[in-house]
Amino acid sequence: MSAVTASPSADASPRAARQREVVVALQAVLPAHALLWSSEDTTPYECDGLTAYRQRPLVVALPETEAQVGAVLKACAALKVPVVARGAGTGLSGGAMPHELGVTLGLAKFNRILKLDKLSRTAVVQCGVRNLAISEAAAPLGLYYAPDPSSQIACTIGGNVAENSGGVHCLKYGLTLHNVLKVKGFTVDGEPVEFGGDALDAPGLDLLPLVVGSEGMLAVVTEVTVKLTPKPLLARCIMASFDDIRKAGDAVAAIIGAGIIPAGLEMMDKPMTAAVEDFVHAGYDLSAEAILLCESDGTPEEVEEEIGRMRGVLAGCGATRMEVSANEAQRLKFWSGRKNAFPASGRISPDYMCMDSTIPRKRLADILIAIAQMETKYGLRCCNVFHAGDGNLHPLILFDANDPDQLHRAELFGADILETSVAMGGTVTGEHGVGVEKLNSMCVQFSPDEIAQMRALKTAFDPHELLNPGKLLPTLQRCAEYGKMHVKKGLLPFANLERF
Repeated sequence: MSAVTASPSADASPRAARQREVVVALQAVLPAHALLWSSEDTTPYECDGLTAYRQRPLVVALPETEAQVGAVLKACAALKVPVVARGAGTGLSGGAMPHELGVTLGLAKFNRILKLDKLSRTAVVQCGVRNLAISEAAAPLGLYYAPDPSSQIACTIGGNVAENSGGVHCLKYGLTLHNVLKVKGFTVDGEPVEFGGDALDAPGLDLLPLVVGSEGMLAVVTEVTVKLTPKPLLARCIMASFDDIRKAGDAVAAIIGAGIIPAGLEMMDKPMTAAVEDFVHAGYDLSAEAILLCESDGTPEEVEEEIGRMRGVLAGCGATRMEVSANEAQRLKFWSGRKNAFPASGRISPDYMCMDSTIPRKRLADILIAIAQMETKYGLRCCNVFHAGDGNLHPLILFDANDPDQLHRAELFGADILETSVAMGGTVTGEHGVGVEKLNSMCVQFSPDEIAQMRALKTAFDPHELLNPGKLLPTLQRCAEYGKMHVKKGLLPFANLERF
């Protein structure tokens, strides 16, 4: 084990020499058990939830105190060593993939809930606290943390801040940004920094929205103050079936158009419901081409009125079957299917690649029809599950990573989905982040001037680009090369690509 080894090997390669230099510097600020460098010990950190791309880090640092985090960053800054912060590793865009000559800063030990305040409805938590653990701790106070990604049983609040995560209830209660008051951490130089405040507004520039969703590019987060929401008195869920995808998509737009904001509004296509039902037996209608889960919460009177309105809209849009949860157990069963969509897909395919684009709600049916055509084009299957209420797609492309050709086709399939989403007026990411997965697609959505502006912001926080380098922001050269490839292959014409 490297944690008890006095020093790295005497290998003469440049990588080994750099490793020795970094290990010596970090041994001065971390205990022996908090530093890993052998291939056996660092391999578990080589990827996040996007397992198609892997890279072993030079060193893994596992600090246990904020002082140690600051000291590690200062040591790395002095040596100009890249640093990649990592939480639970559940991200799906390669945002926590290590740098081959850098330090992976594991923050899983920062897992304490520091304070729960019923009067202010806030919780102060360390970055490594699991999303679901916040709600579990707040439950005796009649409160919970609203953003609920499907990975909430494992993902950490620090990772949620990095990606601005959402969840099935984000339509009504907002994303991470809307549920965070303050973030504390360290700059790339190891200096303490704070964004936001304990009140609804803070003095000075409002930099909190920059940090939430910045994918570890601007600062290392160690502590977060989140808002807590009162638990509703009642929640009920409608499971609505449709014999046509376009009818289901139109129903989503019709519900929002009627002035209804459901607590949750999710959609699954037929292949996805089949995979899920075989896994969790949630009671889904396997004959439907698509199903919607529409939830209402609040007082019993509010829920009864809203459920009635939604049933009327769904019937008017052609729902072939509707079932309303009769009790809390059945409601949770409906949602257990949706929240287990990813593991259910893992049962029917060796690997899957989960995309994360967003589109205008009125184009839901159009993008699903386009994805069905892409299945034939690339010779791969795709299951669709997504936050229909805010147009955030999660197509799961099924493939076998052991077959290089299938991996290549999956990458092309994914890029096609993202670029088609942009062409329909959407964006390349909703909540999973750009990471390394969507770098090329950023070139499609943003112009050279826009990318240069984003890079200038990055440089203002991190002049030497040591925090999570090579992620989120493509180089202009990369965009130019991608544009030439597009022209050569006769792919979708985008004005942004023509400018590079």
